[in-house]
Amino acid sequence: MEDTPAHRATASVVCYFDPSCPFVWATSRWLLEVERLQPIDLRFRIMSLSVLNEHRELEPWYREFNDRAWGPARVCAAAEALHGNAVLRDLYTALGRRVHVAGNKDYDVVIPESLDESGLPASLAKAAHTDEFDAALRASHQAGQEAVGEEAGTPVVTVDGAGFFGPVLTSVPRGEEAVRLFQATRILAGTGAFAELKRGRGALDLR
Repeated sequence: MEDTPAHRATASVVCYFDPSCPFVWATSRWLLEVERLQPIDLRFRIMSLSVLNEHRELEPWYREFNDRAWGPARVCAAAEALHGNAVLRDLYTALGRRVHVAGNKDYDVVIPESLDESGLPASLAKAAHTDEFDAALRASHQAGQEAVGEEAGTPVVTVDGAGFFGPVLTSVPRGEEAVRLFQATRILAGTGAFAELKRGRGALDLR
């Protein structure tokens, strides 16, 4: 078999997520589907749309979204700082199922429920309303930006050390389709000349 990045046994993948963003939720579920079907070394790290957009002029609805998005991101930063990076996977899944699949945007309800499901202390919920862990949140966010090489929103993904914005998905590929997309993504990530590929977005389907 040809020794290309798409065919090597194990890829190293980091998914930088903002728990409030629906697009990174779709990308993260795709990566978990890929992990289920083939060996990849998949880790999750936090980025923050609130940090990215805190000094920008935004439309009122998007400013409200960003102001509220501090809460879940801060709780994830606190969880990682106090309990290690590995807890982010289950905490993000618990948050995302409530926010993006069930459509519950009441973070004061969603956060305690998600902490409980993840086996994490309820006291972490207090981080949503303080800046105690903002330094850790900003540092993780900055690492994702540096991986891309310019300012980028979510999703940010690194594959074998190459970072990029995307892939942006409007639904979650499953089975062979998920694997094919990952193989293509890995080829693009390993191509130094590749910079950007984009088309219009369809309607979101996060089931």
